Amino acid sequence: MEPPENSDASGGAVAFEDAQKIILRWDSTASEEARERMIFEGDREEVDLYLKAVDDIQKSMSSTSISDDQDKVNSATIQIAMARLEDEFRNILLNHTTPVELNSLAAADPSSSVHSSAADEYEEDDHVGDEDIQDQIQRADSSASNGNTSYRSTSSIREIDLIPQEAVADLQSIAKRMISAGYLRECIQVYGSVRKSVVDAYFKRLGIEKLSIGDIQRLEWDALETKIRRWIRAAKVCIRILFASEKRLCEQIFDGIGTAVDDACFMETIKGPAIQLFNFAEAISISRRSPEKMFKILDLHDALMDLVPDIEVVFESKSADSFRVQAAEILSRLAEAARGILSEFENAVLREPSLVPVPGGTIHPLTRYVMNYISLISDYKQTLIELILSKPSTGSRYSGDSTTPDMEFAELEGKTPLALHLIWIIVILQFNLDGKSKHYKDVSLAHLFMMNNVHYIVQKVKGSPELREMIGDDYLRKLTGKFRQAATSYQRATWVRVLYCLRDEGLHVSGSFSSGVSRSALRERFKTFNAMFEEVHRTQATWLVPDNQLREELRISISEKLIPAYRSFLGRFRSHIESGKHPENYMKYSVEDLESDVLDFFEGYAVSQH
Repeated sequence: MEPPENSDASGGAVAFEDAQKIILRWDSTASEEARERMIFEGDREEVDLYLKAVDDIQKSMSSTSISDDQDKVNSATIQIAMARLEDEFRNILLNHTTPVELNSLAAADPSSSVHSSAADEYEEDDHVGDEDIQDQIQRADSSASNGNTSYRSTSSIREIDLIPQEAVADLQSIAKRMISAGYLRECIQVYGSVRKSVVDAYFKRLGIEKLSIGDIQRLEWDALETKIRRWIRAAKVCIRILFASEKRLCEQIFDGIGTAVDDACFMETIKGPAIQLFNFAEAISISRRSPEKMFKILDLHDALMDLVPDIEVVFESKSADSFRVQAAEILSRLAEAARGILSEFENAVLREPSLVPVPGGTIHPLTRYVMNYISLISDYKQTLIELILSKPSTGSRYSGDSTTPDMEFAELEGKTPLALHLIWIIVILQFNLDGKSKHYKDVSLAHLFMMNNVHYIVQKVKGSPELREMIGDDYLRKLTGKFRQAATSYQRATWVRVLYCLRDEGLHVSGSFSSGVSRSALRERFKTFNAMFEEVHRTQATWLVPDNQLREELRISISEKLIPAYRSFLGRFRSHIESGKHPENYMKYSVEDLESDVLDFFEGYAVSQH
């Protein structure tokens, strides 16, 4: 209700006396009834009378014709009125706060997104998706499109009514009178204390704990991962819904009084919670770096980057400048942390010290870890392409440094710095694996180990479209050539000496070509072949080629060399053995036996011998 028009002097005196009676009747320090009842919970006529009484007292105070005694009476009366209005203001704020399911609003927010590679979007206990709230949002969207001011959506910001419009009008009428009477500070304090407690309650429901930066940095990373997931969701809710709606509520209540007032009330309400919100992200941005933190840091970076335009809108005032600055600084530190972690990861891969060979020449745990890691990196390609701007620090074939592999950038023109880093990681992984292969006593197993691991690298690159695109088919062909070369080296190291037993040289008797063959030499040759094949069979059945297709291809390749050679050798010399004594002692294997035994190779467990 607005102040009335001026009236004559005698009417003013009567109005003052009536106004004073109304004010005193609602003095809660003097009346039991006044203590038990709230004006704004009763008849609207009672509300209008009280507000008019306040206006009349204030008008009387501004008059130049009143005596000092009258001025003292006015001051005392207005103090009573302001105390009463402060109680009414507080009561309306407390009793007319609309419950809001912020979790459900977040779930329905089309601007909310979680990175495609993150398998753990929300905690199971976060309770999102309340159908009633979904309906509320749909109705609000409809209202907004029809020009209704109960709901406003600006880009990603989703403002909602925290207090019903009728109550907002009452709060506004009280605020105007308190501020015009010089009670601005009291009005702001009451407003801020009530609304801050509401915001604190929402924070608690969203799982945002009151932790200092030191507390956060002392937490185990597993616990922090969960808190980061919750923070990302909560930050979107807080900035886009909660803080934005609080800002709007301040504007509605203090509309026309002055932007400084609504901004002061807004900051009084959200300053503490906002500091608490941003301090969590800051603590993560300055925490100790390690490879496992990369992807949650990138999630945090992406979420904050996505929120920056909304932060600029919600915290647009000069008094909120510190939050805009803090958000920008956190983003910068998160970006630097991601760059630092990538560099440290590269050094860790290069220097990984394990020397004990993996049994059976299978895929090394380091290979699995590194390739899974860079596959995840490729999922964050869009972010990291913007963050990784420099090439990796690599070795050169001219450096003479035997502890670092060579990598020449001239062969990789046109690649982004991120792609070069990924290729560099694969290069240093192979370099490390090559060093590990030298700890195998059997050179054949060393080659098999390299074949398995480089093949795994190739398959991981092929299995990730993003990674394959960045690595490029040229480098992929180079990798494929490496694992095929390792397979060839394995076969040479194992089978050249076995197949050497099946040659004709040394079996013919000199000077008696007609008879042709030395039976003793032939028997010795068969015994040597049997012993060699038996050893290879016994040993390499325990070796492991985990990829089914590669294992089958390798067996076929072995059989294509071994079986025809053995069949031909057996065809040429079988009769010479069978015509002598105990042929079974020399011809232990039939062609079928060899074919069957080759199928035992690379299964990773021991087999029975013939």
